[in-house]
Amino acid sequence: MPNMTLSLPEDVYRIVKAHNEVRWSEIARRAIEDYARKITLLNAMTENSELNENDIAALDKTVKAGIQNHYKSKASGRKTNSS
Repeated sequence: MPNMTLSLPEDVYRIVKAHNEVRWSEIARRAIEDYARKITLLNAMTENSELNENDIAALDKTVKAGIQNHYKSKASGRKTNSS
């Protein structure tokens, strides 16, 4: 298995050094594996997509506006279509 070197902020490094009972390399390996799997899945889901950056930005704006309206309605006590 290939090796990898990581840089840590000083405060995190002190915590890691204080807990040598923890298998930090195993924790880091699992976290990297999980993230790599997520990226692989996202790539597979989007490889045939015909959306462009403008489409994605428009969809993002629409979704965020809907979420904002939902929570504004909840805060004011009104019912929304989705609740």
